Amino acid sequence: MKKLVLMVLAILIVCAGLYLGADQLEKAQGITGENNLNLYNWGDYIDPELITKFEDETGYRVTYETFDSNEAMYTKIEQGGTNYDLAVPSEYMIERMIDEDLVIELDHSKIKGLENINTQFLDQPFDPDNQYSIPYFWGTLGIIYNDKFVEENAIQHWDDLWNPNLTNELMLIDGAREVIGLALNSEGYSLNSKDNEQLASAAKKLDSLTPNVKAIVADEIKMYMIQEEASVAVTFSGEASEMLWENENLHYVIPSEGSNLWFDNFVIPKTAKNFEAAYAFINFMLEPENAAQNAEYVGYSTPNKAALELLPAEITEDEQFYPNEETMKNLEVYEDLGSQYIGIYNDYFLEFKMHRK
Repeated sequence: MKKLVLMVLAILIVCAGLYLGADQLEKAQGITGENNLNLYNWGDYIDPELITKFEDETGYRVTYETFDSNEAMYTKIEQGGTNYDLAVPSEYMIERMIDEDLVIELDHSKIKGLENINTQFLDQPFDPDNQYSIPYFWGTLGIIYNDKFVEENAIQHWDDLWNPNLTNELMLIDGAREVIGLALNSEGYSLNSKDNEQLASAAKKLDSLTPNVKAIVADEIKMYMIQEEASVAVTFSGEASEMLWENENLHYVIPSEGSNLWFDNFVIPKTAKNFEAAYAFINFMLEPENAAQNAEYVGYSTPNKAALELLPAEITEDEQFYPNEETMKNLEVYEDLGSQYIGIYNDYFLEFKMHRK
């Protein structure tokens, strides 16, 4: 019995020593709650050199953790037990997190550089007056095609996806809002429609698209298009930019009749510990030089108008990722439709997927 007690005491002493040692090591390295920024972001969604620059300029140490979906990010923050000082959700998730009181209302007196953001990306329905979020990147939903199999410029509109020549060639995103939305847009309706007749008409039209659909997937679209295992796909602009980088035969098109405009914005979770570090990082990323460097590295579209002046013309004049004003006028942000209509969209989409089988 005495040996057991001594053994337990020894284990406790070792654990205490390890804890104190780790604590002292962190302090020696400058890693404390006061000067540490916990950033929760998508993978490969920032130039690592900018993190180093921020640390050198401010004295803060950045702990960078990644997620692969809005839902994964939401679940981790919603469950509590995390100390993320900044997160980067998309617009529909921002709206949900605001409704569920998971993010703080921002103190705009501490934000410097918001005037650098193009006003068309501010005051969106999901966050009026940007009370809770600051734009980071933006993009669109569109069509990517391979000119080895499809004549260049032959695909410009959603209706072009119904071309009989595309039998078993089309890859679709596995998302109800995206797929029902493109069918609505193809008929001139809003992708946020709550009109039951419009929704029924869009669903019926989708059924006739079935012969062209090769697969309904998510991340696999990149592999299929890069490796030329499919000729056409519906995807987001950020994903498209990566595909175009890997395969010079690919082209990205935003249908001028309408599509989705998405945002990824900075928010400060309610569980944040270092608010000053969070504001410092937001301000750092609002600086035109840093925003431009980040956009060039990541390949996504920056909402920072001052940064655009610092980017090469081949980037800013590329209408695949910086569409013209006429196209922008027809882009819509996904709105919270409420549980009833989210259910209707999901039901129609499920019927479409089952109809394929």
